[in-house]
Amino acid sequence: MFSELVKAEGHLIDSQIMTEIFDTVIACQASYEVVEFRIGKTNEEVSRLKLKVSADTAERLEQILGDLMLLGCYRVEEKDAILKPAVADRCVPEDFYSTTNQRTEIRHHGRWLSVEDQRMDAVICVTDRTAICRKLRDVRKGDPIVCGKEGIRVIPEFKERDRLGFAFMSNEISSERRVETAVKKIAELMRQVKAGGGKIVFVAGPVVVHTGGAEFLCQLIRAGYVNVLLSGNALAVHDIENALYGTSLGVDLERGLPIYEGHKNHMRAINTINTAGGIGKAVQSAVLKSGIMYECVRNRVPFVLAGSIRDDGPLPETMMDLLAAQDAYTEQLKGASLVICLSSMLHSIGVGNMLPSWVRTVCVDINPAVVTKLSDRGSSHALGVVTDVGLFLNLLSRNLC
Repeated sequence: MFSELVKAEGHLIDSQIMTEIFDTVIACQASYEVVEFRIGKTNEEVSRLKLKVSADTAERLEQILGDLMLLGCYRVEEKDAILKPAVADRCVPEDFYSTTNQRTEIRHHGRWLSVEDQRMDAVICVTDRTAICRKLRDVRKGDPIVCGKEGIRVIPEFKERDRLGFAFMSNEISSERRVETAVKKIAELMRQVKAGGGKIVFVAGPVVVHTGGAEFLCQLIRAGYVNVLLSGNALAVHDIENALYGTSLGVDLERGLPIYEGHKNHMRAINTINTAGGIGKAVQSAVLKSGIMYECVRNRVPFVLAGSIRDDGPLPETMMDLLAAQDAYTEQLKGASLVICLSSMLHSIGVGNMLPSWVRTVCVDINPAVVTKLSDRGSSHALGVVTDVGLFLNLLSRNLC
């Protein structure tokens, strides 16, 4: 038998991570022996586990250790991470370590370095003093890249022990839950974040306008609960169409009926903004006098509009360079305390993949599949609400404004 001693620490029991550790070993047809276990007795005191893992082959043991690493286990015998140079721009060695969204440390020259800009699906590039997540497209020839599984420590997020707080509702997705209950929790969290000087990022799709939620989102912007808005061309176009003509996709939002030649209103809206020279200039010249984009400009809320292949126009501010739009999203998400995603599968999942696991995330969508997809990204701080986004914003605005 081939054996290795590993350690893990944290709220292992509350988060059911210890059970996952044991199940992982058994599922790989190996065995374990608990060498030491100390239970944390307070909210601040963590539990500590030392485990002897044994397998019939060295290859199987390495596989198990790799799986356990993602659950926060690390070898008792510490070794430095293995670094290999990138063979060319955008090309790394075959055995590169692919990052998760969990907090990660690597051992370099005998000391542990916290990996910066943590995100999933990246590589770790190391210099003498720093380790940083880097997208493949940003790797340059010769960059030292972490390879293999030696000297890497993953620190999973643990369930908070505040049973009545946000964590209690995390990862529970049900269309039968009272929306009012979830909204009250989210509103209280937003108050706490704002009071503490935190950053609240909204990710929104055009459904916000279609369902009549635009005015409620405007109220939240005016009240200072929106620090950044991330979206696509469609939200801005339909918001401006609504502000100029009272329609969304040619449908009168007051009566719910299509109007004559309303189908071209979104193109008229784009044309109006183009003529004004952009959204900002349209606000300055009083061409645009209301709506989500108007409130963002007036209240100096940064926004990023990421374009796609289906966009009409697009608006002058819409970024049609996908890589540039991704980088702009990443920059605006830095330091986010709370991210609220509103009925946009594309942008919500994209943002979810850019976030580290410890950022609290709320996903609101009428489609449970979208909510589940975002919650499954590995965060213990993801709350899903299955409901109409217009209703959600109405209730949230009532609670906060």
